[in-house]
Amino acid sequence: MTVAAAVLAAGRGSRLGGDASKPLLEWRGRPLVAWALDAAEASGLAPLVVVVGYRADDVRAAATLDGEGAVEVVENPEWDEGIASSLRAALRTLTEEAGVDAVCVGLADQPLVAAEAYRRVAATDGDLVIPTYDGQPGNPVKLARSLWPEALELRGDVGARALARDRAVHVDCTGTGSATDVDTLEDLERLQQEDQ
Repeated sequence: MTVAAAVLAAGRGSRLGGDASKPLLEWRGRPLVAWALDAAEASGLAPLVVVVGYRADDVRAAATLDGEGAVEVVENPEWDEGIASSLRAALRTLTEEAGVDAVCVGLADQPLVAAEAYRRVAATDGDLVIPTYDGQPGNPVKLARSLWPEALELRGDVGARALARDRAVHVDCTGTGSATDVDTLEDLERLQQEDQ
């Protein structure tokens, strides 16, 4: 089974204020989007797609990889609608990849998600696979191609977990990292303090 990876990095992060872009916030000297892409790339999943939107050119420039892999940048002109529009942009791009059976979808504002979480989720059988960290659902979420038509109908600020209902398979990713979001400058500050 071929499992792709997608990192959604199109949102603005309205809780940041001003014209700040969440994916461009820096932690340990690098933008959050770069950390998210490194984990996805190190997992070995391919192809790898990153969806950009708000401040697209800046995020595109920051969407670099530590390794040798390649990342396809997809622009989402509807980014201000919410996360569902970025999921749709990723799925439309991957639909063209005939050999891809599923995709693991991660978020650019979760720099502590590790490659191992992507690998565990990708290796778990199920059309919809959701990792848990200490019992709490997180990312990346695996979505089989069979669910893509339904996911393409999602609207607003909802992601792949909205498809969950009774069919989700959960896999424990406790100890592989953390699905902690950086939604505010206070969140980023907390992350930086934990480094000290």
